[in-house]
Amino acid sequence: METIRNYLETMFAKLPSTLEVQKAKDELWQMMEDKYTELIGDGKSENEAVGIVISEFGNLDELAEELGIKNVVIQENKGTDSSIRTVALTVVKDYLHDKRRSAYAIALGVFLCIISCCGYLLDPGRGWRIRGVFAISFMFLSVAAAVGLFLFSSFVMGKWKFLSEQACTIDFATAEYVHNQRESFRVTHAMMITIGVILCILSVLPVVILDGLSGWNGGFGVVGMFVLVAIGVFLFVVAGNVNAGFTTILSLNKRGTVGGGFVPSQKQVTYKNETISRIMSVYWPTVTCIYLCWSFLSFDWHFTWIIWVIAALVQQIIRAL
Repeated sequence: METIRNYLETMFAKLPSTLEVQKAKDELWQMMEDKYTELIGDGKSENEAVGIVISEFGNLDELAEELGIKNVVIQENKGTDSSIRTVALTVVKDYLHDKRRSAYAIALGVFLCIISCCGYLLDPGRGWRIRGVFAISFMFLSVAAAVGLFLFSSFVMGKWKFLSEQACTIDFATAEYVHNQRESFRVTHAMMITIGVILCILSVLPVVILDGLSGWNGGFGVVGMFVLVAIGVFLFVVAGNVNAGFTTILSLNKRGTVGGGFVPSQKQVTYKNETISRIMSVYWPTVTCIYLCWSFLSFDWHFTWIIWVIAALVQQIIRAL
């Protein structure tokens, strides 16, 4: 039955997601299910039953009038773009694998950029001249390695530019696979974001603790702060990029069509005002940036958390309006 279900969803994928079309799809699914059950009861094998059902109900153009969606199908056939590329499941799996590799490469590059200044804060104990050589060398090596990782990521993802430059679509089975992968990653994503936020909040502790201990170079505390922040940002970047890969694939099907709502995670919030839509696309990263800047500048960590409550309320008000 799963094969029949996938075939049915693919048949209706490009049609507009209206009550009329949904009713027709449900009616056809019931007809297919009844026929499949009848064939299995007559002693047919599962493969034989599936083949007969698809051959009998697999042409939407012939069934459109009976289902009451003839005009919708005719209109869709007139507007069908033959240049739309169907992205197969195997291709999607390769993309998600490359996206994950790219995410870790970018995150490690950002990590190295953040800690590149730490050389100036460490004193090898051999005088200022040697300290300067060490600091400059560490900074350039870190930045060079980061640039190399960014270039590697760019090369890896270069072959996938067609996903954003060309009209593409995915079938129901592929959408369901990506949705399941995204749901499996949801807990990991939440843990990464949570741990990242905690590390950013606790990053002031090395400065406070080490500065209070005699015999410790004050620079070590600041280095500890940068390292904790770098690890937190590393987790943010990995979580965000991996999740963005799922979103990219699930966004290939046009919104407003049956294919655009194959799975719950495709049904995203949309804003009627284009300006508001652009603003909300960077809303939470901006809130996070404001929170961290305010907290680090004021050290009022016991109070700055209130920004998350205010931001959530503002988002709900904007959605309602």
